[in-house]
Amino acid sequence: MSENGEEKLLAVARHIAKTLGHNNTMSDDIFQILSNFDGRFSRENLSEKGADADSRACAALDHSLKSLDHRISHHVSSDRPIWADAAHAAAFLDAVDELVAVVAEWNHLASDKAVAACLVRAEDMLQHAMFRLEDEFRTLMERGGESFGLTRSYRNGESTENMPFESEEEDEEEDEAKNGGEEEQIPVALPVTDFDIVIDALPAGTINDLHEIAKRMVAGGFGKECSHVYSSCRREFLEESISRLGLQKLSIEDVHKMVWQDLEDEIEKWIKASNVALKILFPSERRLCDRVFFGFASAADFSFMEVCRGSAIQLLNFADAVAIGSRSPERLFRILDVFETLRDLIPEFEALFSDQFSVSLRNEVITIWKRLGESIRGIFMELENLIRRDPAKTAVPGGGLHPITRYVMNYLRAACRSRQSLEQVFEDYGLKEYPKLDDRVHSSSSLSVQMDWIMELLESNLEAKSKIYKDPALCYVFLMNNGRYIVQKAKDSELGTLLGDDWIRKHAAKVRQFHVHYQRSSWSRVLGSLKQDSTVSLPPNALAKSMKEKLKSFNTMFDDICKEQSSWFVFDEQLREEIRISLEKILLPAYGNFVGRFKNVPEIGKHADKYIKYGTEEIQAKLNELFQGSSGGRK
Repeated sequence: MSENGEEKLLAVARHIAKTLGHNNTMSDDIFQILSNFDGRFSRENLSEKGADADSRACAALDHSLKSLDHRISHHVSSDRPIWADAAHAAAFLDAVDELVAVVAEWNHLASDKAVAACLVRAEDMLQHAMFRLEDEFRTLMERGGESFGLTRSYRNGESTENMPFESEEEDEEEDEAKNGGEEEQIPVALPVTDFDIVIDALPAGTINDLHEIAKRMVAGGFGKECSHVYSSCRREFLEESISRLGLQKLSIEDVHKMVWQDLEDEIEKWIKASNVALKILFPSERRLCDRVFFGFASAADFSFMEVCRGSAIQLLNFADAVAIGSRSPERLFRILDVFETLRDLIPEFEALFSDQFSVSLRNEVITIWKRLGESIRGIFMELENLIRRDPAKTAVPGGGLHPITRYVMNYLRAACRSRQSLEQVFEDYGLKEYPKLDDRVHSSSSLSVQMDWIMELLESNLEAKSKIYKDPALCYVFLMNNGRYIVQKAKDSELGTLLGDDWIRKHAAKVRQFHVHYQRSSWSRVLGSLKQDSTVSLPPNALAKSMKEKLKSFNTMFDDICKEQSSWFVFDEQLREEIRISLEKILLPAYGNFVGRFKNVPEIGKHADKYIKYGTEEIQAKLNELFQGSSGGRK
């Protein structure tokens, strides 16, 4: 052992004896024990007479500090970056390591005044060294980023500065449902699915240098200062990256003031930015933190949280603003996009922000996601109110499709494309009271019951609107049109699956019943004029007169009906053909029988053709002109 080392060892032993010995007797006992353990710990060496040895130990400490001060101050006072020269950097780190070791080695003798004075100097030197390390750390991060191109990312060796994003185009007809318009769209974002991108934000050599500095700063008690420098540099890069994705920093008030079209654009940008942030940018920051602060998990977690907190909160605040905004029905589809995006990103949130510093952020993600679900449920309540409030004032010309029917059916079909999400929302929400619904409430999913209830409201609304028509036949044409459209839109779609096959069959039967009612209310009198009655017992002249009157009455009623109903509208060609065929089946045989009898009346005889206005083919032609009205609405 060197002379300095032995002096230090004796100093430590004297310190122990003085610390543990509460009186002279105890001190003597401790001296005796130490002396028996090692001859160097004799009473003479450990007694107060050995104070010279303490002085020599302090002198040795002072000598070490002076040497370290010279080596460290040489680097600290340098105008050039220390890490510009690898040899200088290594020498500086070695000196810092030695200084940290000296402080740790002598710290337990701080009660000694001479040692304490030396340690004050050592702490001051250490602080200056740490300040310089902090500056070097910042410079390395800034210059390393600039030299490596922070704003670029790579996939398979190719630049991906302009990453592709696409959006899904909707079926033309269902696009109408957004606002009930004919050319408006229901936008549904298609998020990026290929996130095979790794961003190495700094060169590997720079990361190693940063790690070496971080290791010394943590060892020197400056771990938080190191984390703050790190996070301030990386936070700026991260915020710039998200800004380049087009996402603005908007307050909740800013979001609520935006016109809907502008907000739709912002939502689309938010979806892209959220996916890129959670699947590319944040994981890249996590990897960088773990490499720079390797071996110091707490510092790595804290630094990562400090880097990403602001950007994560920016993303969540926007989603929250959307959730607590207007609940107009046309907003459903974009809010569903936000709901689904956040739901799908929750695993990424929980994996990335799993540390003790991120508990509130993890809780906030779940809270906002549930708030979006509440908003979606609120939108369906608004849809219900919209249907209830839609006035039954003006009749649709020709008994055609009502705009509310087109709107609601296309809206629900489009909404059911997100069936899984809606089921999740309504299962969490639970059932409410649905008057007029049957036992399905107890056996079906919450979403199917919700859809059933909306259909019930729509049907009630249409029934009220049908009462506007003074002509009962036109009332049934209106109900046929709208009922047929409802069944068609429900079939072969997720909406139909939710409503069920029994519901489809039941409402198809309703349409057939409307058809029967139309036929009876419109054609019963016409058919009645062709029936054979007690006129057969009339005298020949009276019989001829009665038959002529019947034929004249038929011609008049048939002309009037055809003239009027040719302006009525049946939107579905198949339904229109079904109505015509059914009319031919009941009308042509009755008319043919009547004309046969008419020709057989002797008093009419060969003059019959003078009274017969329509042949069978002409009757068919007139029926083919029915329901061609041009103002009854489109699909």
